[in-house]
Amino acid sequence: MKSKKLQSRRDFIALTGGALAGSMFLHPVAEALTLFNRPGEKMKLALVGTGVRGLAMWGRDVVREYKGQIEFVGLADKNQGRLEYGKTYMGVNCPTFLDTDKMLAQTKPDVLIVTTMDSTHHEFIVKGLMAGMNVISEKPMTTDEKKMQAILDAERKSGKKLIVTFNYRYSPHRQKMYELLRAGEIGEITSVDFHWYLNTSHGADYFRRWHGEREFSGTLLVHKSTHHFDLLNWWIDSDPEEVYAYGELEFYGKNGPFRSKTCRGCTHASKCDFYWDITKSEHLTKLYVEAEKYDGYHRDGCVFREEIDIYDKMAVQIKYKNKVQVSYSLTTYSPYEGYRIAFNGTKGRLEAWIKESQPWQEKEEDEIHLTKMFGHREVITIPHGGGGHGGGDTRLKDKLFKDTNAADPWRQSAGSRDGAMSCLVGIAARHSIEQGKPIKVQDLTDIPLVASGRGA
Repeated sequence: MKSKKLQSRRDFIALTGGALAGSMFLHPVAEALTLFNRPGEKMKLALVGTGVRGLAMWGRDVVREYKGQIEFVGLADKNQGRLEYGKTYMGVNCPTFLDTDKMLAQTKPDVLIVTTMDSTHHEFIVKGLMAGMNVISEKPMTTDEKKMQAILDAERKSGKKLIVTFNYRYSPHRQKMYELLRAGEIGEITSVDFHWYLNTSHGADYFRRWHGEREFSGTLLVHKSTHHFDLLNWWIDSDPEEVYAYGELEFYGKNGPFRSKTCRGCTHASKCDFYWDITKSEHLTKLYVEAEKYDGYHRDGCVFREEIDIYDKMAVQIKYKNKVQVSYSLTTYSPYEGYRIAFNGTKGRLEAWIKESQPWQEKEEDEIHLTKMFGHREVITIPHGGGGHGGGDTRLKDKLFKDTNAADPWRQSAGSRDGAMSCLVGIAARHSIEQGKPIKVQDLTDIPLVASGRGA
């Protein structure tokens, strides 16, 4: 028998109206969010995290493409060298800060953009929300369930909102699949096969960087697969309920035939297929090599170094609240890059084989195959969108900075609930591998799960 004292957060939610608390995250918050509502004025932005993604996609590109709508009022990073170079690279005149608290207090931005190491996202998201500003965070939202709960609590308490940048939703190809599924072209979805392949260039690069250590990235089940799990949640339109997973490190890390600290100075350079000379890039040399003296971070770490402790092959089974079953895998050492996906339904099958990196053939369009039950196969061609991530980057940033009130008929805007649900699949998968058992998603945070109508 329970004592009068509430035993957990979940008990409190249940006794005081869990549906009310969870309803704050039931729909994508960006739908109802106006990031900026002072017509005729520019949106004041601050950026914390001046690495490659922060400076390029959310820094220089935003300055160039939306100079009439935004202005940067501050940049923050723990590395003085990256800050100084980043300011020049972006082409801005705003002040720089080693202390994010000082930046927020002195510059008072309308929106804080968080592009730091994954394991620290929660720290800056919470700081921004509690300082009274809306926040845009790179994916993944965070790396474990405790940090996730802290973000959800801060959003509720502050009344401000968080947007997670799931650019894959905005690419024309993925949008078309969403449209076909919502139109009932294959009836009710019953199961999905989804297999993603990273090549020995892009895939290997995760193992050169901080991403190769789970302390910082939460493993690629969180850092990389959050993209894929978000697409699944969005396409299926239901919440993930239970996860069972396998994972191993059998190619990179300690499995290599030789190792070094970095590619620079490695005595095995002439015989290593993964040797990479960072100094051939002036940009990366200025951003990372010349900034090493401030924090000791090496961007060209050996892919076979002993510190690597993430998985390089992963297989995940996901059961959704609406009974859809998913088989997912991620391989990080494929000779090509892309993915295969197939949706099985009560009236047919929708499938695609997307080659994102194929040196033997360059295509300007992607195909979707729609096969009706007892019927014919239709091949639907989708032209590539302009910009990165299959055309998703530009469309996402237009929604954020050019017209935040633009219609969102395909529910591509992603808020904290979307960010949480995608991360929680990866977090649950990691726990499943470590514990050797299925993990209930509901046990990780206080977000009530729903079976369908997430985008209603």
